[in-house]
Amino acid sequence: MNKEVEEGWFRIPVFIVTGIILCVFAHLVGVLIIVNFFIVLFTAKRDKGIAEFCEYFNTESYRFYKYMTFMINERPFPFSSMQRIGKFK
Repeated sequence: MNKEVEEGWFRIPVFIVTGIILCVFAHLVGVLIIVNFFIVLFTAKRDKGIAEFCEYFNTESYRFYKYMTFMINERPFPFSSMQRIGKFK
């Protein structure tokens, strides 16, 4: 079987597994947005740990969508290691 065809079929389990993981993390990030909002209101500073965690989620979501739309063949987490695009400042 052609390598491109195999990679195309592999997108089905990637969609299921990574989609479930990202869905769970999306709910967690929603809660963290609210928590970080109140932290900023009361301390006038963003929580670096929360912001970096949310950045990981954003990066992995972006990689997932690029993979599922056939823009790249690099598999997203958990089929490859997590990556970071930017750094929190």
